[in-house]
Amino acid sequence: MDNHIEIHYCNQCRWLLRSAWMAQELLTTFADEITELTLRPGTGGVFEVSVNGKQVWSRKEAGRFPEITELKQRVRDEVAPDKGLGHSDKKKD
Repeated sequence: MDNHIEIHYCNQCRWLLRSAWMAQELLTTFADEITELTLRPGTGGVFEVSVNGKQVWSRKEAGRFPEITELKQRVRDEVAPDKGLGHSDKKKD
């Protein structure tokens, strides 16, 4: 399956470097699962991450940026639910 990720970030807020770093982390972690990753500049404080058109993170809704581990978990749940993330994985209760 083709998996497309989009990081929509605020250019006015200068969040390109943060977005590029998160993109690098996702591309490294999901090298075999991601077929395309797009950085899409926007305005108005936007920071949203979508996987195959489904929003998995919104800074506006969460009130903060994601920790990279939680972003990886949300992306993993969409592109490779059975993939282990090592130290980035959720702790089992």
